[in-house]
Amino acid sequence: MAGGHTIVLVQPTNNKSSRTYLDYPSVHHAMDGLCKDFERKLRGLNPTMATITYEITDLYAYIDQMTDMSALVYAPEPNAYIPCNKDWIKKQAYNHLRDQGKRR
Repeated sequence: MAGGHTIVLVQPTNNKSSRTYLDYPSVHHAMDGLCKDFERKLRGLNPTMATITYEITDLYAYIDQMTDMSALVYAPEPNAYIPCNKDWIKKQAYNHLRDQGKRR
């Protein structure tokens, strides 16, 4: 799956009213958004730190603590959205961060 239009479905807490979705033009943008959301949370927890660093396991724990998280990724063939679970999201986030590291 190359990674077309992506909708990330999130339920951060057990409260059903916490359900929301995030709309991105691609899987790459969705993973960038997920990482930036996590980094914002870390900055909020550590406001005096000039630089925020984390391990991939920290990002995985952030994903796992969500009551529910999944993605719908558009695939031209079969012209449908393919559902993807948390494990898929973690793999894509890992690949995204690995690719960012290669570009530096």
